[in-house]
Amino acid sequence: MDIKEQVKAQFGANAAKYVDSPRHASGNDLNILMEWVKSEQAGKALDIATGGGHCALAVAAHVREVTTLDMTPEMLQEAESFLTGKGCTNVNYVQGDAENLPFGDEEFDLVVCRIAAHHFPDVERFIEESSRVLKTGGCFILMDNIAPESDILDALYNDVEKRRDPSHFRAWKKTEWMSRVELAGLRVEQLLQTGKPFEFESWCTRMNVPVQVKQQLEADMLGWSEENRKQLKVRTENGKLVGFEGSFMMLKSRKA
Repeated sequence: MDIKEQVKAQFGANAAKYVDSPRHASGNDLNILMEWVKSEQAGKALDIATGGGHCALAVAAHVREVTTLDMTPEMLQEAESFLTGKGCTNVNYVQGDAENLPFGDEEFDLVVCRIAAHHFPDVERFIEESSRVLKTGGCFILMDNIAPESDILDALYNDVEKRRDPSHFRAWKKTEWMSRVELAGLRVEQLLQTGKPFEFESWCTRMNVPVQVKQQLEADMLGWSEENRKQLKVRTENGKLVGFEGSFMMLKSRKA
């Protein structure tokens, strides 16, 4: 099964969990996003890989029209149910691929993508497509988990993410994202980075991690060197793994 089929299978089976997930449904990043979007006064917006629809909800109040796009039909259905329940009447729902957007050139004033790009196998293509459908002068906002700049920590973080969720392709470093965005003709205007703590139990439960995989993940993470555990802020209680911390990036850019 290739990565895109894994994404459909994994998210199709767990779609409702993502709508209800506190980590996806809330967070200061959504407040910042709303401020960024409000200042744009955009007409048409595109939310790529909408997931549970939380990003679209934050955007919808500040634009004329939002198009939500997701590759997984079940996820798109959950998003529609969620957004309809929130009273959103200016949202369109389109099934499609982030790396091959089914839209014409320069259709949107604003393009956003939240907590999804680490599932995309060809992020260069994703950025190029996002730039293509964006109007000149339009705003592209990317929000995602990022890997540490250290190659060692990068490898450790992506390894546990992939084992926990086979549909995870790669969390990229912020410097890698900045380079890709600029090469696609987008100018970085703002970048925010924060820590992103993960609670081990809920992190595993959300993806229905098999017991044996979960146990091996815990053993391996507890077996990391003291310095690596410190850098990734591994937390334990009575010898059990409680959680660890990754990083989250918000990047705002503009099409030249």
